[in-house]
Amino acid sequence: MPGTKKLVIVESPAKAKTIAQYLGDGYEVLASVGHIRDLIEPKNLPPELKKGSLGKFSIDVENGFTPYYVVSDQKKKTVAELKRALKGADELYLATDEDREGEAIAWHLLDELKPKVPVKRMVFHEITKEAIQRAQENTRDIDTALVDAQETRRILDRLYGYEVSPVLWRKVGPGLSAGRVQSAATRLVVDRERERLAFLTASYWDISALLATSADSTTFSARLSRLDGARVATGRDFDDRGQLKAATGGKPDAVALDERAAESLAAALRDPSANIVVSSVDSKPYTRRPAAPFSTSTLQQEAARKLRFSARQTMSVAQGLYENGYITYMRTDSLNLSQQATAAARSQAAKLYGQESVADKPRVYASKSKNAQEAHEAIRPAGDTFRTPGELEGTLRGNDWKLYDLIWKRTVASQMADAKGSTASIVITAEPLDGKTAEFAASGTVITFRGFMQAYEESRDEERNESAEPAEAKLPPLTVGQKLSVTDVEAKGHETSAPPRYTEASLVKTLEELGIGRPSTYASIISTIIDRGYVTPRGTALVPNWIAFSVVRLLEEFFGDLVQYDFTAGMEDDLDRIAGGSEDRVGWLNGFYFGNESHRGLRNVIDNLGDIDAKSINSVALDDEITLRIGKYGPYLEVIDENAAPDATPRRVNIPAELAPDELTVAKARELIDAPVVVDRVIGVNPDNGKNVVAKDGRFGPYITELDPEPEVIPVAVEALAEVLDPKTGELKPVKKKAAPKKAAAVKPRTASIFKSMDLATIDLDTALKLLGLPRVVGVDPESGEEILAQNGKFGPYLKKGADTRSLTEEDQIFEIDLAGAIELYAQPKYGARRASSALKEFENDPESGKPIRIKDGRFGAYVTDGVTNVTIPRGETIEEIDFERAVQMLADKRAKGPTVKKAPAKKAPAKKPAAKKPAAKKPATTKAATTKATTAKPATAKAATAKTAAAKKPATSRATATKTPAS
Repeated sequence: MPGTKKLVIVESPAKAKTIAQYLGDGYEVLASVGHIRDLIEPKNLPPELKKGSLGKFSIDVENGFTPYYVVSDQKKKTVAELKRALKGADELYLATDEDREGEAIAWHLLDELKPKVPVKRMVFHEITKEAIQRAQENTRDIDTALVDAQETRRILDRLYGYEVSPVLWRKVGPGLSAGRVQSAATRLVVDRERERLAFLTASYWDISALLATSADSTTFSARLSRLDGARVATGRDFDDRGQLKAATGGKPDAVALDERAAESLAAALRDPSANIVVSSVDSKPYTRRPAAPFSTSTLQQEAARKLRFSARQTMSVAQGLYENGYITYMRTDSLNLSQQATAAARSQAAKLYGQESVADKPRVYASKSKNAQEAHEAIRPAGDTFRTPGELEGTLRGNDWKLYDLIWKRTVASQMADAKGSTASIVITAEPLDGKTAEFAASGTVITFRGFMQAYEESRDEERNESAEPAEAKLPPLTVGQKLSVTDVEAKGHETSAPPRYTEASLVKTLEELGIGRPSTYASIISTIIDRGYVTPRGTALVPNWIAFSVVRLLEEFFGDLVQYDFTAGMEDDLDRIAGGSEDRVGWLNGFYFGNESHRGLRNVIDNLGDIDAKSINSVALDDEITLRIGKYGPYLEVIDENAAPDATPRRVNIPAELAPDELTVAKARELIDAPVVVDRVIGVNPDNGKNVVAKDGRFGPYITELDPEPEVIPVAVEALAEVLDPKTGELKPVKKKAAPKKAAAVKPRTASIFKSMDLATIDLDTALKLLGLPRVVGVDPESGEEILAQNGKFGPYLKKGADTRSLTEEDQIFEIDLAGAIELYAQPKYGARRASSALKEFENDPESGKPIRIKDGRFGAYVTDGVTNVTIPRGETIEEIDFERAVQMLADKRAKGPTVKKAPAKKAPAKKPAAKKPAAKKPATTKAATTKATTAKPATAKAATAKTAAAKKPATSRATATKTPAS
């Protein structure tokens, strides 16, 4: 019997909590916590399906690319709760996000829940009472074209990754991955580093002069621009090979000053007799327009520049602001503002900065994206009336407030008037100077009306050899022919700079310009290439690791189309056409995988790869003698010694981890090769046992060990030889063989890792012996009588008393702490007064497990846990960035992958014992066949369980045949 309530399903618990406040009685709002199902891993397919066309990808590539979806074990509880709630509902509202991902989640919910009540698709781009009410009044059906596009994207990524990644495992290294968008992004970063590697520095000089007017001695600076009519070269006039760029006629149109010419000209300018006059004065009006409201990509760029947020951090904070009703939907490439938002921005600008600061008419911004369709508005403060950052200072804190403040300022400024002023450009001629005529240029901008600049100014990425926006600088009133005097002259040398590395902001900008990926994917793209170890952030710069060079090189040589920027962007356009209903997803997937007249097809490429020389892929020749190798344990240099034997093993030199690829020049490689190597340095002799104490640098880092001294060679006396020689033949007498003594078990030498504060090259004998002597006995606890030991462990330095331990803050405390200090430490609570629990950060209960979420520090770094599921915080993401929503999502993703199955070691058959000799009659021996059958027989329940599993996990119903419940 139908109930009397309406069930609303959203994606996140936070959103559910906020929306429930606006819907009131009669509505139950529940969260799916993201996707409820996904493609099953092929290894988890039912046995009868593993050998069929589904077996490789869990996608039936031979029958319309039908995916095999399953509800993960972690989401079964959520689905059961949704089904129970649906039984008592008379209407179902699917209110997931309004982008492709949200549309796909809604379809999966519909297909899995199979509701028998009317279903309505409810969408909104902000969580306010008015927006929710409007969404209730304007429901629609699920957009199957959007679902098609998202499903095609998911299938495409599975095909790409599962076909190409194994090639990387075999030829580059285990654990690597390839992806439709991540590989293109990795190539961008590698290509920029290649440019830096090939870059040759050029040197040039310029001259700046501090000039003064004769009337009131007002000074201003000017820079040399021309010499004898020829333009003086600056950094932008040189190419990446260090040569002056050629002009249209084939010759450089600029002249580069060297040190000698610059110093000579500067000296001539200092001569009081030099004639320096103003030769031209030009003044132009200056106008600057405000930037458009934020799209996803511009928000990520500006948050990186102004707030130093990573793309992932920006999206995490924005997600929380959206779900709690502070901003509109944060995944959009639209720059449009609604009439209500435009009116709100103009009203606040007039109220705060004056009516004159508002543009004459509402500004409308056009998106630069070719396919801006995923949201109806730009990112802006929520509501028809904006809350100012000042009004929210007591409500929002930290990063939430900072990002809201940024979004509010950008939105309000977008509807304000242009900044206006004037720019004066002055040319000064100095002649004659040593027979040469020099021209200096100076400019100054005066802002007479600040307009939008009162609220907000956009930042810029670092750009090489490019002039910045005119800075506000006022020049004195000057007239043509006016004489000037020189106050100071400086000749200064410069070097051209290599192309700057990508930052997260500039990489997002480039991805958007090239059409690679979509706004909602930029954060995950960057996180993926960092987490995979292809890229390492250094400050704000993204530095590629050498393994990325091998991966990109293999993809370029054998999968050229897949990493071409135009091809990758073209796939995005194709997906957009599928979303628009003008492209058939099955036909497109057939062309991509099996090939067509315009594309070879991924399957054909894989089948015709031929031999791939792994050594060549992982090698870079620096010169005739030095080769860079990217090995299993990292990069190293291989050096060929001309004097070595042809079959001699080349020498290997490790490359420091902190050395960036563009810093590995031939000169640097020679420096590493020629550097003294600390190999088995004998520090001294242990007086207690006479063994050598040796410093070594091993695979897992520097350490100290003890080794037996080399045995001395003792000369054998002639008389002794006479006793063993046959006097007649002069040969050795035959020796009676004695039973070989039993070999004693080899005693492993003592070893000890050095502390992080120590240097292997300078460590002395006393310190080495202390390390070898660990654990150190601090003393005896007077109460328990147990020894207190100080030692190092997997998780750092600590004290140990029986089974009771206490952490030390520094390794040096192992040698420094005394008994009184140890007793005092044990007197404190287990985790000290610093925090009541071992958690680095604590959150509310996880909506899936119902247990509190904590961030803890573990053996492999910080991790998120609810006491049941653990997930390590990936590289590139900090503890401070993790909020409740991100923690919930990380745990949900980990549960969706399922538990890690460890292969049990093969059991060895027990050794056969010889049969005891007994006079009793022998029993008939069990035959080998019978034994084998008895040993390998499986319980009957296993087969039944397999059949049950297979019946439970059926391929998803395609949308062409799915029964749709009409909306009421």
